[in-house]
Amino acid sequence: MSATDWIESALEAIVRDGLAAVAVEPLAVQLGATKGSFYHHFASRDALIAAALDHWERSQTDLVFARLELIRDPGERLRAVVGAAYADRDGGMRDAALFAAATHPLVKRVVDRVTNRRVRYMTERYVELGLGRARARRRALMVYLAYLGVFDALRLSLVRLTDAELIAYGREVLDILIPDSPD
Repeated sequence: MSATDWIESALEAIVRDGLAAVAVEPLAVQLGATKGSFYHHFASRDALIAAALDHWERSQTDLVFARLELIRDPGERLRAVVGAAYADRDGGMRDAALFAAATHPLVKRVVDRVTNRRVRYMTERYVELGLGRARARRRALMVYLAYLGVFDALRLSLVRLTDAELIAYGREVLDILIPDSPD
């Protein structure tokens, strides 16, 4: 088993059963691996959690921001990131599960950093669209909290949405919170 296999298994466990599910023996059974394989890659459970969080931040924030920079128009960048977020049910469920686990200090530190980076990124796009900084930040928070809220409700089975309904919800968020021009 590779370190990536352990990391992906840990993230899946968090989504499925919360942070407490990240335990060496159950993950080893799930992967068909030995505890020795785990300790070959990680010194401890916390080291695995840290690696999983680092992987999440790089793949779901750093790489996303890099791809978005290929889009010139700030409104289109916002539309692209929000549209993709609602189309990625697995990613939204993972984000909601990690936010729910943010009572753990290791998780909280990374979730705080990712949240601040994502909100700052969207705030800057709104400023580029002509909104004042305070209003741009409020708008970015509204977009981000609408995203987290719907996926947390789905994660907790408080609502059920088909993929088509979820994408339609995302379009509504886009229509309301990402104007074609500032008002």
